[in-house]
Formats: sequence, C-alpha cells, structure tokens
Amino acid sequence: MAAAAASILRAALRRSRPTAAALLLHRPLPYSRSLPPLPSLGGASPLFPRVPGFARFGYSTVAEESTAPARPKGKARKNPMKQSHFDFTKVNAALLPTVILVGRPNVGKSALFNRFIRRREALVYNTPGDHVTRDIREGVAKLGDLRFRVLDSAGLETAATSGSILARTADMSGNVLARSQFAIFLIDVRDGLQPLDLEVGQWLRRHASGIHTIVAMNKSESLDEHGVLTAAAGEAHKLGFGDPVAISAETGLGMAELYEILRPLFEEHMFQLTNNGLNQDDPTSEAETEAHEGDESKLPLQLAIVGRPNVGKSTLLNTLLQEQRVLVGPEAGLTRDSIRAQFQFDNRTVYLVDTAGWMERSGKEKGPASLSVVQSRKNLMRAHIVALVLDGEKIAKSKSSMSHPEVVIARQAIEEGRGLLVIVNKMDLLRENRPLFDKVIDAVPKEIQTVIPQVTGIPVVFMSALEGRGRIAVMRQVIDTYEKWCLRLSTSRLNRWLRKVMSRHSWKDSATQPKVKYFTQVKARPPTFVAFMSGKVQLSDTDIRFLTKSLKEDFDIGGIPIRVVQRSIPRKETVKSNSRNTGPRINTRMRTDKRATVSEPTTS
Repeated sequence: MAAAAASILRAALRRSRPTAAALLLHRPLPYSRSLPPLPSLGGASPLFPRVPGFARFGYSTVAEESTAPARPKGKARKNPMKQSHFDFTKVNAALLPTVILVGRPNVGKSALFNRFIRRREALVYNTPGDHVTRDIREGVAKLGDLRFRVLDSAGLETAATSGSILARTADMSGNVLARSQFAIFLIDVRDGLQPLDLEVGQWLRRHASGIHTIVAMNKSESLDEHGVLTAAAGEAHKLGFGDPVAISAETGLGMAELYEILRPLFEEHMFQLTNNGLNQDDPTSEAETEAHEGDESKLPLQLAIVGRPNVGKSTLLNTLLQEQRVLVGPEAGLTRDSIRAQFQFDNRTVYLVDTAGWMERSGKEKGPASLSVVQSRKNLMRAHIVALVLDGEKIAKSKSSMSHPEVVIARQAIEEGRGLLVIVNKMDLLRENRPLFDKVIDAVPKEIQTVIPQVTGIPVVFMSALEGRGRIAVMRQVIDTYEKWCLRLSTSRLNRWLRKVMSRHSWKDSATQPKVKYFTQVKARPPTFVAFMSGKVQLSDTDIRFLTKSLKEDFDIGGIPIRVVQRSIPRKETVKSNSRNTGPRINTRMRTDKRATVSEPTTS
C-alpha cells in the first residue's frame, strides 16, 4: 500500500502541486514564509479526520518521498498510461464495453463525452436552471489504447413530476442502463456533494445494481492547488461507490488515472466474452469496405432528417429504428442535440441523424437554441440524403405546402449536391376527411416542383410516423435516391447517347451549332458530367438544361441534382516539316491541355 501511495505522490509532484505536496510532506509553502505545523493526514485530528480510501486516492503522508528528485525543466514528461494487454481496435463495435455517463444536470457529462470521442458533437452550455441534453447520445470513445462505447444521458432529477420532460428523460436513461456494463457517476466538486447527488446515487443502486459504478469528481482543475480535494473525496465516499477520481473534462486532468481504473475492468469484460465463445473480432468493417470498393452505392449512407419544429422528426427516427431512441412529445423544440443512430436495412448500413427544428435565424437566438441551429446546418452538409419532413395537417389548413424555412432547407440541400426526399407526415389526421386527404396528395408534388424548379421528379412519400405506416416506403425511396446519387455511366455509353440527343435537338443555325467532341462523367455523389468542346462556340444555358433533362429522362436519374460542366479543347499546333529532310518521317503527337478553359458548373 505504501508503494502505491508513493507512486501516486510522485505523479502529484510531477504535476507541480505545491500546496498538495506541502500538505502531504510537511513542507513550507513556497509562497508563504511562516505557517503553523500541519497535522499528519494519516492520523485523526479535528481539522483532518481520518477518511477511508485516501491511500488509493493519493492523500496519505509518505515521509520517505521528500527526497524524490524533481523533474528537470525542459524535459517532456512521458505518457503515464500503460499499454493494455488487449487490442480494442480490432473488436467489433457492438461487443465493446459500454459506459454510460450519469449525474445531476450541469455537472459536465456532455463535456466528458466530447473528451472521450475527441469531437465536439454534444452541445455544451452552462445552464444551471435548464437541461441542455435531453436525448441519449452514443459514440465510440478513445482513451489511450482503450476503445469503448460511451452514452451521454440527460441530467437526472428524481423529484420530477410524472409526464414532464425530466421524468421522460429519466425513464429513457433507465431503459438504456440495460445495455450498459459500466457507469461513470459525475459530481461537481466545486459545488460539493448536493442532496440531488445522493438521490441520483440511490437511483443508480435501485436501477443499476449490477453495473460497476465509478465516481468522478469533475471540474477539479480550479481546486487542484488549494488542498480542497481531500475534503471533497471524503464527501464523495458517502455515495457508497468506492474511491473517487478527480478529473476535469474541460482540460483533460485526471484522464491517466481514469485510464488506470478502466483498463483492468475492460480487460476482464473482454476476457469473459472470449470465454463465452463470442467472436470479438470485427470482420465486417474491412471486408465490407473491400467488397463494395468499386460500387459506391453499397457503402453506408448518411440520412439527415430535417424540418421545422414539431413536425414529427424524432417520431420518424424512432419508427425507422423500431425503438424509443429519442425523446418525443407535443412540446415544440424538444430536440436540441443532433442525435446519430445506426441500423441495418436490406443488408445495408444506414446512419440516421435527427436534427433540431430548423428555424429562421433572426439573430436573437440565445443559449442552446443558437447552438442547435448551427449544429443542424452542419449535419445537413455532411449527409448524403436529406429527408425534409412536412406537417400534413398544417398543409391542409394553409394555402401552401412549404413555408419559407422549408424552401430554404430544400434549396440548400440541392445547392450542396445532396439527394432530397420530401416526407409528408401526420397523414393519419386527414384520413377521416377523404376529399382533403386526396387534395393534399395531389397538390404537394406539384407545388414542390414549382418552388424547386432546379430538380425535377423529387420523390414525395406520405406517411404516419406515429402509426408506423409508410416506414418501408420511406426507406425504399431513400435507397433508390441514394443509388441514383451514386450512379456512374461509362464514356462509351454516354457518347452513343450524345449522338442521338444532338440529332434530335433543334438548333437555330447549323453553322453556329456547338461541337461536342465527347461527353464523360468525372465523378458521382452527385453525378457530374463534362462536355469537351472542339470549337469556339460554347453550350448555352438552354443547351445545358436540354442535356440535363435528357440525362434524367433517358437514364432514369430524376430527383437528384446533376451537374454539367463544359471545357474547351484548343486546336493542335501544326508542326512544320522540313522539306529538305530526307530521313524517315516521324509523326509528333502534341499534348493538349483539356483544362484550359472551364465554365461555371450548372446544377440541376
């Protein structure tokens, strides 16, 4: 025990903690000339009572460590994390250990989640009187050479009234505990142990009796040099989950200590899976990528669900996943974080992203609402297919199918080259009024084509996410749009098509008719074509629209944006031959720069 305490004390000294070292080693503080002698932390005293577990926490007196050599300045400190005996990078993601982050509101769960996944995905905002996180967010964490699944839960309040948002988030967190093996219970060390922390601890013992719980004292960076962590650790023992660990999710303090705690637990968990005969290797990731390397349409697709607030986006995500994954309710603006989920459909991996309600930016958004708007726009840029959800009941009551924010969403998706799918939800509310039901089905596709003329044939699906009707139709339309978006056509096929198309196009003057040398596709996702021109005459906007329309009709790729670019091929320079040269004649092939002239691309 003394050796373990000595090693922890060395780590504390290397981190330059003068106050903690002075308390532990009876040294005078460097910034204080005279201080009264301090009692030993190992014995009982009125100021420093004996607290169990301090040996592991690193706050026991070790006099022999006073002669420890100081780390020379300028020398980089080595990584204190040891290497694990298990290679977690080769484990199937579904079999990785699962850790859930729990605690009362505003203790830093989302900040620790971002620290683990090494990305700023979860919204972090200091709102003591409100809850930023409301849904369960999932990601793959990286801590040294450890890999594990981490779940970010909403702040728990056990005194919430039944049916409220807080009560629903607590029920959702309780359901997620069934698929977790470990829990990190976060408390705010600056506020001390609050009565709500004790209630959350009782809730954990009641709902997660078989889960190994680790208490983490977050926000310890400001108290690291004031000797207050000892009293905080003593209070944390009242929770009954063993020795706490001091961390800082914002600065990364204490991640090495947390690694040393999690490493043996994860190794034991993986060894148990191996003994049970489960294959922990992940053969699907590399094998699937290699098998579909030539066919981009078989790769995993990203589907973003966007729309105005309270149109049923979260209900649609739960319906597609066939589980209560995100929080739903009649309240507008219930979703704040963009929740990402993965599922399989027809042997294809689909990543769903449920975004917050899209609102017009007035510049007056404050707090989490402003962050939600920015995050929704980022997820639209990352998606392959954008599913725009409309409210069928509001369409029946209003004179237009799409409001201004919805038109902005659709046009931005087209401009970014994403596939677009329109879903009209809440059609179950119009089933009793059959004439109105048929009127909505007939009017919506026509109006969409009017307000978004850049793309013809945008697919429209009518469904009821609450009842689950139309789920298969939505996914089949998503897959069909994605396959068109990934389509690749050979150059020979395109040039045979080009000869037929140019012959049936009516030109004003044959002398000024543009001469297309050949037509080819340079990329997919979205399909982009290049027309190489051999003359001085360029294709007009009307000609490009004609080619785009013919491409969609002849190859059945309507409903997605298509880009057509034209490039001029300069004439070959003539090579002057010397008439007096009696040697063999050599044909010289001049290289041409096909990228000499580039016109602006046209999106359709």
